[in-house]
Amino acid sequence: MLDLAYPWLLLALPLPLLLKKKRQPAGSALHLPALAKLGKPGIASSELRTVAPYLAALIWILLVFSATQPRWLDEPVSLPQPGRELMLAIDLSGSMNIPDMPYTTGNITRLEAMKMVLRDFIAAREGDRVGLILFADAAYQQTPLTFDLATVQQFLEESVIGLVGQRTAIGEAIGLTVKRLNSYEATNKVLILLSDGANNAGEIQPLEALALAKAAGIKIYTVGLGAEQMLQQSLFGQRVINPSQDLDEPLLIQLATETGGQYFRARNPQELRSIYQLLDQLEPIEREELTFRPQRSLVHWPLALALLLSFILAWRQINWAGVFKHVS
Repeated sequence: MLDLAYPWLLLALPLPLLLKKKRQPAGSALHLPALAKLGKPGIASSELRTVAPYLAALIWILLVFSATQPRWLDEPVSLPQPGRELMLAIDLSGSMNIPDMPYTTGNITRLEAMKMVLRDFIAAREGDRVGLILFADAAYQQTPLTFDLATVQQFLEESVIGLVGQRTAIGEAIGLTVKRLNSYEATNKVLILLSDGANNAGEIQPLEALALAKAAGIKIYTVGLGAEQMLQQSLFGQRVINPSQDLDEPLLIQLATETGGQYFRARNPQELRSIYQLLDQLEPIEREELTFRPQRSLVHWPLALALLLSFILAWRQINWAGVFKHVS
């Protein structure tokens, strides 16, 4: 829609008429000194007297309209409001490649199940700033906290086993999260840490990192990933094993409870998906929706037209002046 920044300036439109009435007695004809000097009356002079006032009036209207700063407002666009500072810490150790997650097409690896579920979870994070930390032998920040969820999703999809080693550095993942989240003033800082093993790498021990997280006011939600039973083929036939025997559940529980978070166990993609749905209820966002309307300035159009009409009027006056001179 069309909008005027200063619509009250339209009150200046009748100003030339008021000035004309003030200068001339009632009933007198419109006196244009500039036009009176052009020469004898005739066809050209009559045309000038007829056209020039209308051109001048149109130029004045365009100039006043430009002064109101016309602009075109597009459809309202919703702005995401800062909600949570949400960091995802993803385990990329070698055990994440174990195919023990049942799916409709057969077993898939833990990493594949995690990516599949996180697609919907990240896409639903409108209003949150999401960051991604990958850890194995060490922890690395893959993306900083950002509203650009598509970039976070892309880097998650590109993560592969062996990218940062084969072991599990849970302490370093928490320590790096504390370091990154400390640079933000938000009060709702959340870490979701997903792991399928025990801390066996890194220079920072998990309990040391836990103390840092508590001091920084970071709430940790931990997810223990991996099935509890899996058929394994051996020389003596199939046998049932526990592929999650290395999972350090006591540590993950302690990390969650001491920071005010919660521990979850995900044995299959369905449980993992329900966990992320539950996180929306545990960490709600209460905010009013803000919108803005993109706008484009239209000032240059009436100004350009006023300038063009001014050139036409000036050119016609010069042209008619030449005609009058020739006639005289």
